[in-house]
Amino acid sequence: MAKQKELFRDIETKPVFPATRYQGSKLKLVQWIWENIKHFKFESAIDAFGGTGAVGYLLKTQGKRVIYNDLLHFNYLIGLALIENNNITLSEKDIDFVLQKHLHCKYAPFIKDTFKDTYYTDNENEWLDIVVKNIGQIENKYKQALVYFALFQACIIKRPFNLFHRKNLYIRTADVKRKFGNKATWDKPFEYYFRKFCLEANAAVFNNNKKNKAYNKDIFDLKETADLVYIDTPYINAKGLGVDYLGFYHFLEGMTDYDNWSKRINWKSKHRSLEEAYCIWLDKNKIKDGFDELFRKFKDSILVVSYRSDGIPSIDELLGLIKKYKKTIYKANHIKYKYVLSHNESKESLLIAE
Repeated sequence: MAKQKELFRDIETKPVFPATRYQGSKLKLVQWIWENIKHFKFESAIDAFGGTGAVGYLLKTQGKRVIYNDLLHFNYLIGLALIENNNITLSEKDIDFVLQKHLHCKYAPFIKDTFKDTYYTDNENEWLDIVVKNIGQIENKYKQALVYFALFQACIIKRPFNLFHRKNLYIRTADVKRKFGNKATWDKPFEYYFRKFCLEANAAVFNNNKKNKAYNKDIFDLKETADLVYIDTPYINAKGLGVDYLGFYHFLEGMTDYDNWSKRINWKSKHRSLEEAYCIWLDKNKIKDGFDELFRKFKDSILVVSYRSDGIPSIDELLGLIKKYKKTIYKANHIKYKYVLSHNESKESLLIAE
């Protein structure tokens, strides 16, 4: 974790991007990505599938105008907090406001009732109900986004596997010997982590003197253009199984739409996940068409595609699609970076076309 916190210092920047625990984060790869694109002439960049913002943030530190986009609202709030936001930070008063009960607020036990014995204890769920309600009272959108970011980080660190893919509170609470995880970490109070991550969020805010922007759109609906477009779509492995980020982080997504959360839940699921919507990036039969449309949409920009060597479509198929729109294509492999859970020696590749 310490190495991750220092990563952006290695490229001569003062702000520190917070360590993240999200599936698929490119935080460990940002310096390698930068080494492969820094010689290109570009002043603006779109981070098309921005996720938790590691690559977009990197580009911001390099003085580029960054257009961040992600379809998930909780990710968009991270982009709003750390990329679009140039100078707003949280005061101690702001943090205290979120943590206190207020007479003018009516608090409902939605999380406590809906997610009982699912992810957190009753007391922790009650704490979340109060905090999420208070966040909704914050008027400044950047302060609200920063507070959400801190809450997301706190929720993730207290979860086994850092995910919400199954009902497994028992892993935390069972009195057994464990071969993974850290029970002491899981059981520290939410408030401890929340305050810690608020400070980390503040430390990440900086002004690169560019009008950066965060969007919450389907990438095909984005109207912005830029000199360079970075593409890191959800991944489908060779067996046709995709990485369902909404399934992994539905709890975080639900918190950002607290008043409508109950309407979006699939009540048949044991862990109260959200109703799924069709996503071309998780459809092994249509994803190739998605890439083709994406490359055509941004054919006038430098294209930078992060991809795993064992994905669907294959890298050769992607290269064939890019060649329809670009004459010069480079391919870089990260020799030392392999995915631990892949049985096919999956490596990270970078396709760059101008």
